[in-house]
Amino acid sequence: MVRLTKIYTRTGDAGETALVDGSRVPKDDPRVTAYGTVDELNAAIGLARIGGSGRLEEELERIQNDLFDLGADLATPLEAELKHEPLRLDPAQVSWLERCIDAYNAELESLRSFILPGGVARAAHLHLARTIARRGERELVTLQREAAINEAALGYVNRLSDYLFVAARYVNAVEGDGDLLWVPGKHRGG
Repeated sequence: MVRLTKIYTRTGDAGETALVDGSRVPKDDPRVTAYGTVDELNAAIGLARIGGSGRLEEELERIQNDLFDLGADLATPLEAELKHEPLRLDPAQVSWLERCIDAYNAELESLRSFILPGGVARAAHLHLARTIARRGERELVTLQREAAINEAALGYVNRLSDYLFVAARYVNAVEGDGDLLWVPGKHRGG
């Protein structure tokens, strides 16, 4: 159990932060950027959960917990020598997302076009979270160029963006008027 008794420490005032293994890195280090985006993604999902209930709400709560696991995973270099077993995402968490995606897809019409992010507020929040997940994925790829990362971490973020896309479509189908379809060139020429 984590116990925080003091919120500010002043140890980051010089532009550095500590990783789980105690090493210090600049606050704009690709590792910190990646887990910072995961934190932003978690907050966006929290916004999408407002007023929710049922299966989607339960899944989003689980995802928020998984994102804290992911943040801990990213904040712990793979080569770190620790006195305890580091928290790492595992492939089962990726597989769970795939099962959720398949379940929603089975209830949705096939796509006929790209869709516009939006619809009802909850779906729009899920679309926003999806774009943050995609940015996080790009940042993990950048991090992976200079440091080894847990393979399941990248797979999880990739699958999560797909999940958020399908969940937004599902919400629009159930709570709104369905997908907002992109019409190529709709307003060309005036």
